[in-house]
Amino acid sequence: MTCSRTGLIPKCAMAALVLIASGEAWSDSFVGQASVIDGTRIRLWGVDAPESNQLCRGDDCLQYRCGAQAANELDTFIDRRPVNCIPISLDRYGRTVATCSVDCTDLGEWLVKKGLALDWPSYSNGKYGLVQREAEQAGRGIWKGSYVEPWLYRVCIRAGGRPSDCSDDANAHL
Repeated sequence: MTCSRTGLIPKCAMAALVLIASGEAWSDSFVGQASVIDGTRIRLWGVDAPESNQLCRGDDCLQYRCGAQAANELDTFIDRRPVNCIPISLDRYGRTVATCSVDCTDLGEWLVKKGLALDWPSYSNGKYGLVQREAEQAGRGIWKGSYVEPWLYRVCIRAGGRPSDCSDDANAHL
């Protein structure tokens, strides 16, 4: 049994961090302890990850909560270490869009490299494209099976779809 892979480019950034910051000036970077949640105050620039209740299929074609996996693995990686964020802009909901790092590791790049998020070239200018291709070739994270792009999943949910219906496309079952 094989699973097909989808590969359209995502259109929305991952909502990943809540930062308890010291010194929250817009033009300056800020550092603090982060909690990884979904639907948050800081969106990671240039990447999109599955939603927390989104399902993907692994190489065994069984569904798993890929969005929850991404959040849990990021939370484990951060491990209560200080997160440094550099604000870039505000999104249409007024949330800060920022590049964030832990011990000089770019969290967006880390997520894409692990196959837990996708590069968003419209904003990243392809910054994470190479690590995404490496993750895909190595079959890491969502690349080991099939998935629906997070932005398509969100459109389906907003239209009244259920997570289980919005998580798979017609080809993901085979």
